Amino acid sequence: METLKNVLLVLHIAGFAGIIGGVMMQMPKVKEGAAKINGAILHSSLLQLVTGLALVGMAYGMGNGDFVNNAKIGVKTVVVIAIVVIALVFKKKQNVSAGVFGAIGGLALLNMVIAVMWH
Repeated sequence: METLKNVLLVLHIAGFAGIIGGVMMQMPKVKEGAAKINGAILHSSLLQLVTGLALVGMAYGMGNGDFVNNAKIGVKTVVVIAIVVIALVFKKKQNVSAGVFGAIGGLALLNMVIAVMWH
């Protein structure tokens, strides 16, 4: 079970990297008017959502539920759902503004800060 937890954690972190990488890939295209939500952003945000919920489920399943900060998990879940919703809403658009990418990147960074700083 510990190995599965570590694999899920690595995938969760890879989801963060995918979101940030996807945003960074599109930033040069914003000036050209050709920026759009790519698969890296959408799939990585879904990866973060699924692996995050799996990690919490595993903690409760392994009897470590007393150590789970439910408020922190709730806030992180709301933030990643916001990323997924923004990505889904703007996925069909051919030209997405820098503000949308800033919001997605900012929310991803906020989620990382919450994960590291909130004890």
